[in-house]
Amino acid sequence: MKTLTLQLPDSLDMDERQLAMLVAARLYEKGELSLGQAAEVAGLTKRTFAESLGKYGVSIFNYPASDLAQDFKNA
Repeated sequence: MKTLTLQLPDSLDMDERQLAMLVAARLYEKGELSLGQAAEVAGLTKRTFAESLGKYGVSIFNYPASDLAQDFKNA
């Protein structure tokens, strides 16, 4: 796993865990990371990560609308 060092302004009121969760949530939302990978980046279990996604405006159902429409047709 890669390690990244960032310099953030002191005015940013976030600790390392919050920042890791924010990055993991956005990468999960974009489909760049699986739920398990994103949870690992955030330092959380899959369950805790999934439960926390809503606080970051990210749905656990990371599923394109086009796929949902196709699934509906196949049901």
